[in-house]
Amino acid sequence: MNRIVKSVKGFGSGVKNNIPLKAVILLFLIAILWLGVYLTTYSEDVNKGLSENLIRLHVVANSDGDVDQALKRDVRDVIINYMQQQLKDSKDIENTKNVISRDMEKIEELAKEEIFRQGKAYEVKADMGIHPFPTKMYGDITLPAGNYQALRVVIGKGEGANWWCVLFPPLCFVDATHGTISDSVKADLKNILTAEEYDIVTSADSEDDIPIKVRFKIVEFFQDSRIKISNLLGRIF
Repeated sequence: MNRIVKSVKGFGSGVKNNIPLKAVILLFLIAILWLGVYLTTYSEDVNKGLSENLIRLHVVANSDGDVDQALKRDVRDVIINYMQQQLKDSKDIENTKNVISRDMEKIEELAKEEIFRQGKAYEVKADMGIHPFPTKMYGDITLPAGNYQALRVVIGKGEGANWWCVLFPPLCFVDATHGTISDSVKADLKNILTAEEYDIVTSADSEDDIPIKVRFKIVEFFQDSRIKISNLLGRIF
């Protein structure tokens, strides 16, 4: 045992004598930088895959007032009821995007009609683009924070709390209140996502799969940080 201890001490002394402290620190910093680049790249790749294969719905209220929030939910219901009929036969993301683009004016018109019916005169702006989203759970499916393709409907000033769902695959049209998503919707997800992406969104809260949870948290952390920095820069400039 003493011989081993002496050998370890001798090796430590050799490292101290042969490798300058600055070199050790430099190697450590390079390793940290490489790890940061790797994790960021991994996060971006996962978010890119999810964004390219999902279309989300984003409804933004005029304000956080109770009346405006209730109005947002009613507008949401009108849009979902309409889109459910228009997208019932759509099994392809490109076709779904074409339907949304085709019906953009109709979506605005329906939203305005509901707003007018409730005695308000808010303007409505709908567009299809890439928008930031926080981490969101839909039953037992969880999407990490990131930038996603989305139909965004802004009511009035658009200064109120948001509401989100997924138009493709059609998570908007299923009941996720009981904590589960139907097997048919999961099958659609499995067909359009990579195996790893599917594991991440369906196993993020599984205590039995720690590696999946770690990967989910990596994507969530880097994408959420990116969104917060973008929002901060937007307010400054």
